[in-house]
Amino acid sequence: LRGLFGAEKGHMLVAADYSQIELRLLAHFSGDPIMVKAYRNNDDIHTQTAAEVFGIPVGEVTSDMRRKAKAVNFGIIYGMSDFGLGQSIKVSNSEAKTYKERYFARFSGVKEYLEAQVESAKKNGFAVTLLGRVRKIPELYSSQFTVRQFGERVAMNMPLQGSAADVIKLAMLRVDRALAGMRSRLILQIHDELIVDAPDDEVEQVKTIVRDCMEHAVELSVPLTVDVSCGRNWLECKG
Repeated sequence: LRGLFGAEKGHMLVAADYSQIELRLLAHFSGDPIMVKAYRNNDDIHTQTAAEVFGIPVGEVTSDMRRKAKAVNFGIIYGMSDFGLGQSIKVSNSEAKTYKERYFARFSGVKEYLEAQVESAKKNGFAVTLLGRVRKIPELYSSQFTVRQFGERVAMNMPLQGSAADVIKLAMLRVDRALAGMRSRLILQIHDELIVDAPDDEVEQVKTIVRDCMEHAVELSVPLTVDVSCGRNWLECKG
């Protein structure tokens, strides 16, 4: 379907998307030393997580271990249950539970942050993003256990997803201002990605502008990094 979205004749699409923005926000909010160090050193966070979870050197991490660690990383963000994680990486519930326990034992700052988010939401009735946007979470006070669990997952996840939305909106404003006077146009935002329709002779300049605007939209304790690509259509941008 990406191939259906094309640039004007004589133009290219420049696509720029944040790399792991929600995990980077988790590192920023939690201040977890292992996660912060990994991002500051530009390490592969999934490989690093695998090394921590499986208790082995980074050089011994296999592709299967990295795949499982990646699922754990994103599962933590979304408050995934043992069952959900097990289904995702095709292991038993008990094995999935073990992975999560190892994760929280090593990334204790993340565990403390997530628990604090839930307690704060229970006390105040809402969660807050990086820029102060509020989401009320009445589910936390439900008489039904499953509904309260959902509320707890929202309390953990909303500050991360919501803050990612904050950042991309700030980036959009910066890019729009930076393109003033050029023929290139910001035409689309999809989750953590911005797409610019640029004349061929402005493509390289646009790639530099978009990367700079997005990477400096906000200042976090870890760097924001952006992957930039281009093509005659959206599919080629990912090629």
